[in-house]
Amino acid sequence: MTGDFLHLQGDEVLLAIRVQPRSSRNELAGVIGPELKVRVAAPPVDDAANAEVLRFLARTLGCPRNQLRLAHGRASRHKRVGIRGLSVDQVRQKLGAVG
Repeated sequence: MTGDFLHLQGDEVLLAIRVQPRSSRNELAGVIGPELKVRVAAPPVDDAANAEVLRFLARTLGCPRNQLRLAHGRASRHKRVGIRGLSVDQVRQKLGAVG
């Protein structure tokens, strides 16, 4: 995996992502520079894409949705997701098929 899209900040891991809404399906789509590209089927309307990103990442990481929060970028394609309860290594391992 290339790129440095994971950072430890306090008691949570920050995951830098670039979101592509209105995709045909939800998927991890590789690494673009310092961000992980995430495609979601939901449109960027009424926070639907943000909610879908968090649900998809929770399933992918195998953790409850309440361990994730949108830390930055609510109205942007460039976002930071805070993940509690997992280490940087655990998150990297669960995202290991990317890149």
